Amino acid sequence: MPATPPNQQPPRRRRSRLRRALIWTFSIIAAVFVVAIAAFLIWANVGVMAAEPEPLASVTNNPAISVTEVDGSLVLSPSEEPSDTGLVFIPGAKVEPSAYAAKLSSLVTDDNMTVVIPQPLLNLAFFDTRTLDDYTTAAPEVTTWSVGGHSLGGVRACQLAESPDVAGLLLFGSYCANDLADDESLDVLSITGSADGLSTPQKAADARALLPADAETLEIQGANHAMFGNYGPQSGDGTATIPDEDGRQQIAAATSAWAAELQP
Repeated sequence: MPATPPNQQPPRRRRSRLRRALIWTFSIIAAVFVVAIAAFLIWANVGVMAAEPEPLASVTNNPAISVTEVDGSLVLSPSEEPSDTGLVFIPGAKVEPSAYAAKLSSLVTDDNMTVVIPQPLLNLAFFDTRTLDDYTTAAPEVTTWSVGGHSLGGVRACQLAESPDVAGLLLFGSYCANDLADDESLDVLSITGSADGLSTPQKAADARALLPADAETLEIQGANHAMFGNYGPQSGDGTATIPDEDGRQQIAAATSAWAAELQP
């Protein structure tokens, strides 16, 4: 066997060092990946904005509204007579589903509509790939379904609205990222706030072409992003210049007119 030249390691030893270096490199990459995943999971589950107690109590204590939880979704339905129209409403990022109960309650009491508010995966609608059928099983008696959402939840609702089984779309402080302009059968209502610092009126206006031409739009003067729910102030938002009750009344009036168009 020929001798190994001076200052040159045997091939076996070089391969062993290379293997150790690769194992060390991949171990570091795997550790960084695990830490990143853990940090994201902590972020997604910490700082979730909870429903304010008083507005929520106005719903849970209302005898005209039946409040139940079905498969992780909050279900608001009329207590006295069956409902054949329903709305699946997707919460905004890191907002409790119950924070929207008060703002949507008039659809139940005034328009005899069932409202299903699911808990998105990781509190972020972006990661929730469930279909419309996964939500509507919470209210099997409903025959006509619409979808809606606030902020990021509205973006997800627009995707669900591509289903031919969806009759309407309700957007609170949100806008679509997919094109629904050619869907002439979709009844759309988009409500924005002039003081919204997150889904600004300009952003909604820029995305208006993605909605059907006959989509109804309403800008509530003085309303900010958080006024579409009841969960307190939100970082990056503008300052509301109207009382929450005024915003609620304007939302109720607009959604009632929209709901009337959905009656079978």
